[in-house]
Amino acid sequence: MRYLLYMILIGCGFVFASTGVNAQVKTVPIEGYKIKKAAKFPLIDVRTAAEYQEGHLPKAVNIDFFGEDFAKQFDGYNKRKKIYLYCRSGGRSLKASKILDSLGFKKVVNLDGGFKSWSESGKETESQ
Repeated sequence: MRYLLYMILIGCGFVFASTGVNAQVKTVPIEGYKIKKAAKFPLIDVRTAAEYQEGHLPKAVNIDFFGEDFAKQFDGYNKRKKIYLYCRSGGRSLKASKILDSLGFKKVVNLDGGFKSWSESGKETESQ
């Protein structure tokens, strides 16, 4: 009986490991994000520089997901502190979140819906 229980637990562990379930990355709707959080936690826009210049969330820092030094640009960030990521609609920021998780970041938040949802809801944006 005990052997069977161990085998079930080990099997479940392999299933979770293979599905990519990850407690380090959290995805939340961008509409619920509060700009005040940007003062306390980093807010990273992972779109291209051209997309960022057209409009971005206030206080966001641009780190281009497609840049060849993307991962390197996070060297100065505290891996234990919460970090928020967004892109145009949520796809790139989810991929970026997984990269940060693999680099050892402990509290990565992907803002699903991205800049598109944020701006369509009429919330404040900045442009350069």
